Amino acid sequence: MGRLFEELDYQVTPIGAISLRRRHILSLGCDVHEIMLGDEHLMSSLFTASEIALAKLGLAALADGPLAASGDWDVVIGGLGLGYTAAAALEDHRIARLRVIEMLSPVIEWHEKQLVPIEPPLTDDPRCQLQEGDFFGLAASEEGFSMEEPGRQHDAILIDIDHTPDWLLDERSGSFYSKSGLEKLSRHLKPGGIMGLWSDASADKAFITRMNGVFADAWSEPVTFHNPLQDKPFTQTVYLAKKGG
Repeated sequence: MGRLFEELDYQVTPIGAISLRRRHILSLGCDVHEIMLGDEHLMSSLFTASEIALAKLGLAALADGPLAASGDWDVVIGGLGLGYTAAAALEDHRIARLRVIEMLSPVIEWHEKQLVPIEPPLTDDPRCQLQEGDFFGLAASEEGFSMEEPGRQHDAILIDIDHTPDWLLDERSGSFYSKSGLEKLSRHLKPGGIMGLWSDASADKAFITRMNGVFADAWSEPVTFHNPLQDKPFTQTVYLAKKGG
């Protein structure tokens, strides 16, 4: 056993101080990596079920639609974090290109320096590109997420940035969850493409109704896992929507 606590990095960003830390939980006998924004927990390697489910459920919905047979999927992920959503997506051989948009450069640096516990590192997979940028600004733009090919449409866009559509890390993302914001995002999906969204709360029926006003179909999937610190189950949500056409 190494140190009980270690701060691996600390940097100031436009939305506040962000840090990566590793601590040993004696009661569980394991090391845990955590991303903190000030005193707020953003992500922990102890709780990854719903981040992984975002990729698995999103790609399963894609495979159950008109783009299933095309192969060579082009997928965008908004929010890098510890990388569990991206790593789960890369397990699918049908993905040819995975672009991960992350606003905070320190988070990308942690992956480049292999300070996070993902194995194999995301940077070892030639299909995966880590791109610094404002996901919400790119989603609202005409050009979209591809710097090389402005206006490119994607098979799936999976998002794990804010806690919920109403509990935001930064106020600038609020308009994304409106009908207008979702309509702008949908321009960057191919017909039949999938939007997936992670949420740290139970499903919000009003948000599903809003998604149904933009997409051909929209629904939510609960993701329940055991919280070993509290010794009880906890449920988070993955929202999914399919573009018509």
